[in-house]
Amino acid sequence: MLPFNTIEEATTFLGRNLTVPETLWFNYSAQKSDFYLYCHNILFLFLIFTFVPLPLVFFETMRSLGFLKYKIQPKVKTSLSEMFRCYKDVMRMFVLLVGPLQLSSYPSIKMVGIRTGLPLPSMWEILAQLTVYFMIEDYTNYWIHRFLHGKWGYENIHRVHHVYSAPIGFAAPYAHWLEVLILGIPTFLGPAIVPGHMITFWLWIALRQIEAIETHSGYDFPWTPTKYIPFYGGADYHDYHHYVGQQSQSNFASVFTYCDYIYGTDKGYRYHKKVLRKLKVQSRIYGSQNGGSYYAFTQDLKSE
Repeated sequence: MLPFNTIEEATTFLGRNLTVPETLWFNYSAQKSDFYLYCHNILFLFLIFTFVPLPLVFFETMRSLGFLKYKIQPKVKTSLSEMFRCYKDVMRMFVLLVGPLQLSSYPSIKMVGIRTGLPLPSMWEILAQLTVYFMIEDYTNYWIHRFLHGKWGYENIHRVHHVYSAPIGFAAPYAHWLEVLILGIPTFLGPAIVPGHMITFWLWIALRQIEAIETHSGYDFPWTPTKYIPFYGGADYHDYHHYVGQQSQSNFASVFTYCDYIYGTDKGYRYHKKVLRKLKVQSRIYGSQNGGSYYAFTQDLKSE
C-alpha cells in the first residue's frame, strides 16, 4: 500500500509530477495492500498456464492447415484428450502446491525488499534486472537439472516431467511435486539477489513461464522473436533433450545455451544437428536426380 492518500502527496514526495505509468500505478495500487498486489502472481500463472498453450493445441489438432512442417517430431501426434488430461494434472498441482506456495512465500518477498511504491523503475532498469534474473535462473537451473538426470534424481523425481518425450505446451510445468518445489529456488534467487519493483517481479514470473511453454511447444517456428536473443536455446534445443529422455546428458539449460557449451553437455545435440545438415545436403543432391523422394526419407529420419 502506498504511503500517499493523494496524487498531490506523491508529487510532493517525488519532487516532480508523476509520469503516466506512475499515475496509473497510483490509481490502481494506492489502497491495495502489498500482499494483495503480490497475489496477482497466482492469477497471472493461472492465465498463462491456461491460455498461452492454446494456439499450440490448435496447431496440433489442425495439422492439415500446414503447421506440421514446423513440428519438431512430426510423427508424434498428441490427441486433444491427452492434452486436456495434461492440463488437468497441471491445474491440480497448481491448486494443491503452486498457489499455496505463492501465498506462503510472501514474507520472503518482503524480507528481500521487493517494493511496491514510487517511483517506478525505468524501462532500462526493468530490462537489466530481468536479464540478471534469467541469467541467474539459467545457471542454477542447469546444475539442478543435471542432478535430476542422475540415477536417483531421474527415477524418483524427474521421470515425471519426461513422460512427454515429444513436449507439448501444457507440459511445461508438468512435473513431480518435489521438482516444482526445488525449481522454485532458481526462480526466486534472482529477485532475492537483485530485488526490484513488484511490477518487475510480475514480469519475471510471467515471462519465465511463457518461455518455458515456448521451449516445450514442440514446434520450431522461423518467425519466433526469441530467435533473435543471443545464446537462446528455444524449442528445437529443448525438444532434443526430451527426445533422448533418461539417457540424455545434453541440453540441460532452461533458457540459454552457454552453460551446455562451457561444460560440454551439448555435444550430443551438436552431433545430431551436424548429421541432419549432412542429410539435407544429400537430400538436395539426390532429390534433384530422383524427384525428391530422398528428402521425404530424411524427414522420416529426423522424426525417429
